[in-house]
Amino acid sequence: VPVEVLAAVTRERFLRDVYPRRMPVVLKGMELGTCTTKWTVDYLSQAEGSKEVKIHVSAVPQMDFLSKNFVYRTLPFDVFVRRAAEVKHKEYFISEDERYYLRSVGEDARKDIADIRKQFPNLAEDVQIPEYFEKEQFFSSVFRISSAGLQLWTHYDVMDNFLIQVTGKKRVALYSPRDAPYLYLSGTKSEVLDVDNPDLEKYPLFVKAKRYQCFLEAGDVLFIPALWFHNVISEEFGVALNVFWKHLPAESYDKSDTYGNKDPTAASRAIQILDRALKTLEELPEEYRDFYARRMVLRIQEKAYRNDYG
Repeated sequence: VPVEVLAAVTRERFLRDVYPRRMPVVLKGMELGTCTTKWTVDYLSQAEGSKEVKIHVSAVPQMDFLSKNFVYRTLPFDVFVRRAAEVKHKEYFISEDERYYLRSVGEDARKDIADIRKQFPNLAEDVQIPEYFEKEQFFSSVFRISSAGLQLWTHYDVMDNFLIQVTGKKRVALYSPRDAPYLYLSGTKSEVLDVDNPDLEKYPLFVKAKRYQCFLEAGDVLFIPALWFHNVISEEFGVALNVFWKHLPAESYDKSDTYGNKDPTAASRAIQILDRALKTLEELPEEYRDFYARRMVLRIQEKAYRNDYG
């Protein structure tokens, strides 16, 4: 299913007509500042010089966060940008056709939140972020650079966000939160990496997941509502900026969450309680365990499921 595409919308129209529907939307022709024309490889490498950045290096196109089929390495920013823009490398860590991915982090990756204004202040001056949220809701602005052909694992985030494609092209496949039962989750990530040619012997239910898809070009902005799963392929070398904001009350979020992907604290507590309940059921013989587990499922459906979902 193609994701809806809209010509540039004002903040007022976005908040009135687009936001409440909780569906992904591509916004075209937004005013993003001079970054869309200025951010060439030469300009990028000069603008922030040789400050060191930590990057993912992958020998294969599909990066898998669960099996960690990539390595972390550090390069000066200008060297990294030039390498990420190449197809074949004269200098490399693993192989001459390895791919690179930068997801900017705070100064202390464990404690500090990514903010382009702090980590890449010179580049930040070229960007006009569509602030379709209140100032105090802002959470992070994540600067991303990716080699051509790199595919990121399928995952969800717990905050609403804009994926701003500054240069290059991306293909994004998205799945609704209601299709979580078919995505073989491990935490916030799906085990199904190859969404185009899934292993249906291993993941038979994946065929039930309804796929939404869009192609982002330079200057496009994709609104990804919280909990929507997304799988991103960089069709070309490209630079993007992801802006996350808190749409739930601030106290709903985990204070130690620097990446915007830890479940809300109430959800984490509920899952822990459920795990304890399941452990308690193990005290019963199998037949009883099955009976009471099914009753618990019915109770969860009755109390917590939305009526307008299947």
